[in-house]
Amino acid sequence: MSTRAYTRETGDPRRPRTALVIGGGIAGPVAAAALQKAGIEPVVYEAYRGDAESVGAFLTVGLNGIDALRAVEMDAPVLARGFATPRLVIANGSGRILADVPNGGTLADGTHALTISRPDLYAALRSEAARRGIRTEHGKRLVDADATDGGVRARFADGSTAEGDLLIGADGIHSVTRRLIDPTAPQATYVGFLNTGGYARGVDVPGEPGVNYLVFGKRAFFGYIKAPNGDVWWFANPPSATDPDPAALAAIPPKQWRALLLKLFAKDSTPALDVIRHTEHIFAGWSTYDLPSVPTWRTHRMVIIGDAAHAVSPSAGQGASMAIEDAVTLAKCLRDIPEVSQAFAWYEELRRGRVERIVAQGRRNGDGKTAGPVGRVFRDLFMPIAMRRTFRDGRDPFRWIWSHHVDWDTPVTYERAG
Repeated sequence: MSTRAYTRETGDPRRPRTALVIGGGIAGPVAAAALQKAGIEPVVYEAYRGDAESVGAFLTVGLNGIDALRAVEMDAPVLARGFATPRLVIANGSGRILADVPNGGTLADGTHALTISRPDLYAALRSEAARRGIRTEHGKRLVDADATDGGVRARFADGSTAEGDLLIGADGIHSVTRRLIDPTAPQATYVGFLNTGGYARGVDVPGEPGVNYLVFGKRAFFGYIKAPNGDVWWFANPPSATDPDPAALAAIPPKQWRALLLKLFAKDSTPALDVIRHTEHIFAGWSTYDLPSVPTWRTHRMVIIGDAAHAVSPSAGQGASMAIEDAVTLAKCLRDIPEVSQAFAWYEELRRGRVERIVAQGRRNGDGKTAGPVGRVFRDLFMPIAMRRTFRDGRDPFRWIWSHHVDWDTPVTYERAG
């Protein structure tokens, strides 16, 4: 099957340019919608044969991510499936409150940062892309790609191929596109802890609905949010000095996860034990990664976005938002800059500094989750003082993260990109 079409280089006016979007998670559908709005015809190629909408737990979409979704009119279906999370309360394992701070500010209409299940976020984005007539082909796992005369050809594990004017790798932290662009590209880095969690029902926990409670337990990190319907959404980060084999992690039975978590939180004065006991299904654990600086994001016809270019630790709460910002910014560059490789270059210039700064911030946030006894003493002593000073008089040191705005209507020019 071929999707070759118009390119500005050839000047053929018969059809718009085409893009092969590899990956149907978060970045892929948003990129496809943004490309379509920019006058480029996208097709999304997803490795899973189904929608994979049971993959993952829940996550935060920051104000900057919601704002970027608004640039391509994709925010409403996402907001409809999640709930506002306007505050963060940080405590230690003894129950002492270390900080109570805003989770970003608000958009002009009062919208707050959002908590949403990953399956619901996937479903919202994919349904909206489908509603716009964007085609997604499932069971298409990318294995190779090569340049053609003025375009690129993708090869998939099932033996099929597809051609387009450009290829966008939105294929996640273990990206095949990243390796095709640069066989020496760095791999994801394990950051020292695992993830698990679940949804507890029929348990009363302290705190207000919609507030993200984050607890530095004595042996592991724990977080929970009371959803509007009374369920408690929670996660835990058991420490692990080495990165376990994924197959071995997947093979651990739920009963063993429950026993491990009950042991880790047994000495903490938190709701963790009650929440875990009232959770019917505990997620199978997975490792936590981020991605060090990736030197090469692009070739003349291929480019990477989202986790494929800069995976952010969940401790930053920005992985989804960074992917969304990437997708919209890239589409703007392709809309406004006639030559594809130059558009890719300007996209990278607009994005690299910001995302690498946020990756570094996420790693700093995560370091506190695995602090030893001495580190915990210093954290509990100095964090309340530091937070009071940092947020006094309405200041927010993280405003640079959540207030970022992607202005769809302002054209990208060389001066603006630089």
